[in-house]
Amino acid sequence: MAQITLIEAITMALAHEMAADASVIVLGEDVGVNGGVFRATAGLSEKFGPVRVLDTPLDETTIAGVAVGMATQGMKPVAEAQFDGFVYPMVDHIVCHAARFRTRTRGRLTCPLVLRVPWGGGIRAPEHHSEANESIFTNVPGLRVVMPSSPSRAYGLLLAAIRDPDPVIFFEPKRIYRQYKEEVADDGEALPLDVCFVLRDGSDVTLVTWGAQVKETLEAADALAKEGISAEVIDVATLKPLDFDTIHESVKKTGRCVIVHEAPRTAGFGAEVAARLAEHAMYDLVAPVERVTGYDTHIPLFRLEMKYLPSVERIVAAVRRTLAAS
Repeated sequence: MAQITLIEAITMALAHEMAADASVIVLGEDVGVNGGVFRATAGLSEKFGPVRVLDTPLDETTIAGVAVGMATQGMKPVAEAQFDGFVYPMVDHIVCHAARFRTRTRGRLTCPLVLRVPWGGGIRAPEHHSEANESIFTNVPGLRVVMPSSPSRAYGLLLAAIRDPDPVIFFEPKRIYRQYKEEVADDGEALPLDVCFVLRDGSDVTLVTWGAQVKETLEAADALAKEGISAEVIDVATLKPLDFDTIHESVKKTGRCVIVHEAPRTAGFGAEVAARLAEHAMYDLVAPVERVTGYDTHIPLFRLEMKYLPSVERIVAAVRRTLAAS
């Protein structure tokens, strides 16, 4: 069992599935000879050859279209968007075709593709390289939207995504690509999709988050524990479809909820979680739901970037407000 980073876990999962299933194809800009801009596909071209690791033109629309075509003809393409802000030209193919094949053909055809999207801010990248645009895809029927927050979850969830018969948008928080290492066995064991992971039990407040913000949320829970406040931490992991039952059960216990995400506040996915709590958990809550989010601006470059992202201090302050309100 190796100590590896999140990006190394992605590479390991891709290599495992390519070795196990000849229908798995990797494609994208610079994924072959160069091994990817983040080195997620390093060594795959040498191991599996240029027929299965395809360097494409710098044309995201074509990448998505080719991936959809492959997926409907018996292949399992894993396409890379390279950066989150490059995904917009792909939306037409993903939303109008990939997400609709099962419904359009009454189940006769599916579209088993994975779109890997390096996601989020915090790496001092230029414009179009630091977007948190997951809510665009959570609104689309027919798509799964997945975002790992650790090396082990990246490995297990990517295996599950590749094996899924329907299209999966797989967001990879690039801020934590190499932030820390974790023991991960290359055993081919997938993690379940469509479930939240309870990372820490607590009794006073439920903290709901995903992606890179899991780190700050766990640190906030540590800080709160020093004040005698017990925080339960939930990593959503699969945003669509949402495992609301796990969140609801936690809120029944704690009576309070703080939702943490990097995306802009308005219509961010946290608003969906808050709406469901209002619909189904109103009488379980003893305080209003709080959201700690990015702001309704494009992420500022560069010196204010970390001020834009949710911080431990902002999360702790939100928890204190929920406690004061009850």
